[in-house]
Amino acid sequence: MNFLESIFDCLRRRWDQPVLAQVREGKVHSLTGREVLGLAHAARTFLAQAGLKQGDRCALLANNEVRWVGMDLGAMAEGVITVPLYARQSPLELAGMMKDCAPALVVCGTAELREAVAKLWPDAPPMVLFEDVFTRGSGVTDEVRPPAALADSDPVTIIYTSGTSGEPKGVVLNVGNLDHMLGCTNARLDLLMGRRREPERVFHYLPFCFAGSWILMLTCLSRNAVLTMGLDLTRIVDDLQLAAPHYFLNVPTLLERMRTGINEQVQKRGGAALTLFNNANAAWQRRYAGQAGALDFFWIGLADALVFPKVRQKIGPNLRALICGSAPLAVETQLFFMMLGLPVLQVYGLTETTAICTMDDPHHVVPGRAGPAVPGTEMRLGHNAEVLVRGPHIFPGYWNRPEATAKAMSDGWLRTGDQGEVDEGGTWRIIGRLKNLIILNSGHNIAPEPMEEMLLRRIPGAQQVMLFGNGRSFLAALVAGNAASEQVAAALEDVNAEMPHYKKIRAFLISQEPFSPDNGLLTANGKLRRNAIAARFEAQIKEVYRTGGAVSLPAIELAASHDKS
Repeated sequence: MNFLESIFDCLRRRWDQPVLAQVREGKVHSLTGREVLGLAHAARTFLAQAGLKQGDRCALLANNEVRWVGMDLGAMAEGVITVPLYARQSPLELAGMMKDCAPALVVCGTAELREAVAKLWPDAPPMVLFEDVFTRGSGVTDEVRPPAALADSDPVTIIYTSGTSGEPKGVVLNVGNLDHMLGCTNARLDLLMGRRREPERVFHYLPFCFAGSWILMLTCLSRNAVLTMGLDLTRIVDDLQLAAPHYFLNVPTLLERMRTGINEQVQKRGGAALTLFNNANAAWQRRYAGQAGALDFFWIGLADALVFPKVRQKIGPNLRALICGSAPLAVETQLFFMMLGLPVLQVYGLTETTAICTMDDPHHVVPGRAGPAVPGTEMRLGHNAEVLVRGPHIFPGYWNRPEATAKAMSDGWLRTGDQGEVDEGGTWRIIGRLKNLIILNSGHNIAPEPMEEMLLRRIPGAQQVMLFGNGRSFLAALVAGNAASEQVAAALEDVNAEMPHYKKIRAFLISQEPFSPDNGLLTANGKLRRNAIAARFEAQIKEVYRTGGAVSLPAIELAASHDKS
């Protein structure tokens, strides 16, 4: 039984039980296994009538909702390859990706999305809306056809990479990749949740077009779980209370914001609660550093009895863990939630590895690391500490790009492009991207990501930080967001005190306009487009080095209107 057959079987067994839900206007709307299978049946019927056959591509351009899930399941069950796309990406990029994979059909969530792409792609294939696929009553049926017979090597999806430094590439994932990965995710969640009769409650807000998010959705549909989608990012806190999950998938940005929000609420409350919270927090940090004193256990125990339960209740009364992926999480943030009694389980992987290479063991979490390799996965370090991976979850290749596929592989090992390290227990830490490595003219190699994260945490109002200095004599920083020069200078002084001479940041620029996908400086999933940023600010960066900015503080402030020049 492959992964899709297992999902259909699980939905049949949960025929009259809720399996999928979405929060809309403050209310949870649930669908049973029967209703989800009904949506998949309606999608299959529509695709067959439209003439799509096994191996054809169907682009799915929409935000998360129950019909997205029905369309995805229905297409895979027909042997049609789904191409999930990010609805907030620029229409020009979306049109480029669809031209690359040549879909026979495009299913859009809204008429606005359809029109935006159609303007840039006059020769587009048929483009329909969810309303065209799922007519009234299409979610109610007792007819459940088994999925089409698929071999392990049959592709089921093409997921486009974010394209941080070039044109996005379509990552093909096949049945065998999904069979292996869902076995791994289910086994790790079994460790977290143990044996239970009641369904697990899972909250989800990340777009399904991202590999890790999609894998979690498929995993939940294959086990005794109810996946509740939050459709409004501005209401995550309220939606969490309604969903009351046992766990949910996060990106570091949200956990950083949650940590800031909790600290702000405790500060506002003041009084004995604030004193106890601060004392416990300081004690917890000393305990982690191996410097705990006699009173530290007292403060932690008292806060755990009087303060931390109230904080946990506000986040989610049932929470057992927070799961985090897409980028390394700051150790301080992971320790903060551990102090509250909420372990953060980190995951590392690429789209090319079916989203996952490592996952934290719920019973053995090492702060600052992303856990051991999942079963069946081999990992080792190559040249320049590059992480190399092989196993049954490695993608078969990029869509129609044999040269790029060959370049990504080395003697059967996937070259991830990530720098990493592994401890004696086999637990991995990801340092940064090799292609982002800064090489000063002194010959020193510097991974920018850890230093960028340190600065970002220390600058109020900053939304992004990027270091530059490749081929130069010193490092400089570009800070994007509502940050004041004095705050940036203070943060630099703080960070520089911890660094050797060649890692000290000698100058900085401030852009009041944050980077975003809309201005072309972030990818769809929030990663820096470093080449685009360097090109946008080329003149200002040259000026920093022309003036020999070894101590060029305060910063040169760049107005938002100049950023677009």
